[in-house]
Amino acid sequence: MSESAIPSAPAGGRPLIDLGSPWTVAAIVIALTVVRLVAAATIGLTEDEAYYRLWALAPALGYYDHPPMVGWWIAAGQALFGDTTLGIRFVTVLAVAVGSVAIWRAGWLLSGDRRTAGRAVVWFNATLLVGIGAMIATPDVPSAFFWGLAIWALLELVRSDDGRWWLAVGLFAGLGLLAKYSGLFLGAGIVLWLLAVPGQRKWLASPWLWIGGILAVVLALPVVYWNAQNEWVSFAKQFGRVAGDHLVLKFIPEFVLAELGLIGPLMIPFLIMGMIAIARSPRRENPGRWLVLLSGMPFLAYLLVHGLHDRVQGNWPAPLYPAIALISAEAATLAGVSERRRRGWERLRALVAPVGIGLTLLAIVHAGMTAGFVTDRDPTKQLRGWEELAGEVEALREETGAAWVGTIHYTTTGEFSFYLPETTPVFGLVEPLRYANLPAPDLALLQKPGLVLDESRRLGVWHLDRRFENFEKIATLVREANGVAIARYDVWLVSDPKGDPTGRAE
Repeated sequence: MSESAIPSAPAGGRPLIDLGSPWTVAAIVIALTVVRLVAAATIGLTEDEAYYRLWALAPALGYYDHPPMVGWWIAAGQALFGDTTLGIRFVTVLAVAVGSVAIWRAGWLLSGDRRTAGRAVVWFNATLLVGIGAMIATPDVPSAFFWGLAIWALLELVRSDDGRWWLAVGLFAGLGLLAKYSGLFLGAGIVLWLLAVPGQRKWLASPWLWIGGILAVVLALPVVYWNAQNEWVSFAKQFGRVAGDHLVLKFIPEFVLAELGLIGPLMIPFLIMGMIAIARSPRRENPGRWLVLLSGMPFLAYLLVHGLHDRVQGNWPAPLYPAIALISAEAATLAGVSERRRRGWERLRALVAPVGIGLTLLAIVHAGMTAGFVTDRDPTKQLRGWEELAGEVEALREETGAAWVGTIHYTTTGEFSFYLPETTPVFGLVEPLRYANLPAPDLALLQKPGLVLDESRRLGVWHLDRRFENFEKIATLVREANGVAIARYDVWLVSDPKGDPTGRAE
């Protein structure tokens, strides 16, 4: 019997919303997409988004921090909606909606049950990471998007036994490598599945698998080429994180707690139940379920190892969220749960989506509020106060007659490049390879006086002393939101540079 024909247990209860209807599920996804588009058009840029926007201004084959996909997506959105917050985020929001279709199909392939497939889609969108991250243009979204598409293609392979699906797997895996280097762990997960599940090792002798693998490698070659032309800087930065020279115990609990919140505490019991059910099931009879579980294990193992010596950012596991939703949704059929315990599980199941989506909407509303409660620990503080600060900087520039603005940190470079007038040139003065895709700076312009902003915790006078003959601190500005100080910036009037102050010509 194929997995698609395996009957699932009755869902039980009378849900207010019928997730067994694809039209109902589509309506929920469309409604959430509209909310995200409105938020994308009205909420200020996060610091990383402003930096990635610089990539999109001159699309390249690679960048200092990551492969190029997020820069390409932003450039595509800008071509449609201009250099606006909506343009920067549009493709990201759209990708989550399109990816939801693949999750529905994957859920149906696993269970043969429309309600389970619909629940997987809704629960995926109800996680806090997806709900908020869907409107933020970062490499995590394209990485998760193509990872999810690869899982769907592999499930089609399991169902059809048609080796040509390996071409789709190779396509999506290769595109994922153009999004984030963590896509390499998907390949490791596929190999683990092939070796661990009886009946799947046959594919190792199939030419289709190897052609798909070659396709993935070919698609990733632009990133290798860019690194070869730029001192292998991106490879060195990201792969240099793998090893650590000390043990720190606090990062693993931090990681676990962060994911507990980002997945949603109410979904976690179903995820655990689903993982246990897969682990107890025969591998030969359930290759699709084992695929969903094993494909993410190498990446999860890396994140845990990384957490032994450095902090794991909460967004890093984003590629695992399609699998998390699929496993949790299938466990929510409550197959094997006794009648005595079923009622409690049904009540918990009914709360997962409303609570998750509700918290997401509250977070979006809070991020979009220009007035309200903001604390120093508020994660939305990074997108607040930039427009007002840029206005103060522009006023100082006009007052002093400075011809350009220089910044010490890449996030500040990105934010000022977006919020200052187009006629005010902004240059990053540190880590020139971050801006390798941008046109070479006008050295004649840089000979004129400029303003340099240095957040107090950055490089300060030491850097100015290296780059300029003359520099004078003329002000200290505060970026704030609703009366809460977020960061302070020393403003220096500089002149007579020692060579190219951006370091691009050195």
